[in-house]
Amino acid sequence: MIKEFSIQNCGPIKEVIVNSLSPINLIIGQNSSGKTFLLKLLYSIIRSQEEFGRGDDNRDFSEVLSDKLYWTFQTEKLSDLVRNGKDNKLKTSFTTCDNTSLAFEFGHSTHKKVTPLHNNLSPRLANSIFLPPKEVLSLSQVILKSAVQDRVFGYDATYADLVVALQNPTQSGRNYRAFSDSRKSLEDMFQGRIEYDQTNAKWLYRKGKAKFSIHNTAEGIKKIAILDILLGNRFLTPDSVVFIDEPESALHPTAIVQLLDIVQALADKGIQFFIATHSYYVIKKLAIIAKQSTDVNCFSPDNEGVWSVSSLRNEGLPDNEIINESVRLFEQEFQGV
Repeated sequence: MIKEFSIQNCGPIKEVIVNSLSPINLIIGQNSSGKTFLLKLLYSIIRSQEEFGRGDDNRDFSEVLSDKLYWTFQTEKLSDLVRNGKDNKLKTSFTTCDNTSLAFEFGHSTHKKVTPLHNNLSPRLANSIFLPPKEVLSLSQVILKSAVQDRVFGYDATYADLVVALQNPTQSGRNYRAFSDSRKSLEDMFQGRIEYDQTNAKWLYRKGKAKFSIHNTAEGIKKIAILDILLGNRFLTPDSVVFIDEPESALHPTAIVQLLDIVQALADKGIQFFIATHSYYVIKKLAIIAKQSTDVNCFSPDNEGVWSVSSLRNEGLPDNEIINESVRLFEQEFQGV
């Protein structure tokens, strides 16, 4: 898993330094504060570590990392990722729990090539994944054609990597106990199962004996099903890292709470999570988890783009507008009674 990292001058992010990460890490902040930038940069690094040297891929690490950044952020020049400022450079250092590390930097003159300053990352067998706000099952063929076959901008690498990972068939036999229990809980949430029809190359929602087109299936069901599929086909294993952008999207508050209970169970068995959210329910549930079981680190930026890190167990929730707005609405209602 990821042990620590530092990032400077990445888009809206001026600086974020994290010396100790938790199994579950919460990222909060206003729109355009850099939450997705942070998730995507970390994902690009660890996924590059995983892809390097696999199969018949003969690219060196610099090429793998450069391509991953390019297709994840989908910018014509990587220099567009550098925070505004004449002499600014995007600087990143990244250390895993086995104490191997990577460091790189680039400035406004960089187009598509990033050369690490230091890299002794060890080969990584586990897989990491990025779960975007929107589900991808109903668009899987479109994403595959656009991002994988035609290689054009539109759906970034987080979508393409996810669709490819979902193509792996469900494996039979015993799974990790926590993963089997989590799959059952996930399927209980949407009272069915999402299956891939190999003959017709399309996803279906099965509920009892009935089958429904994925296009006629509720958005929330499809979103929850994605995690179920990745556990069932063994793409996710202990030591995987999962990045979730807005888990609350299309989910009822009850489903959000249930999903985070499953996240906690998976984190206890070795999967590391990074979760960016605008939801009061997500924040409150993770604060409860931090107090009762697994501690949660919370990252939040100030108005200058400098991020601070706090422990939800030891320090509680930091001052933030998601909670503050909830309090303001309550006070408004109370004053009107």
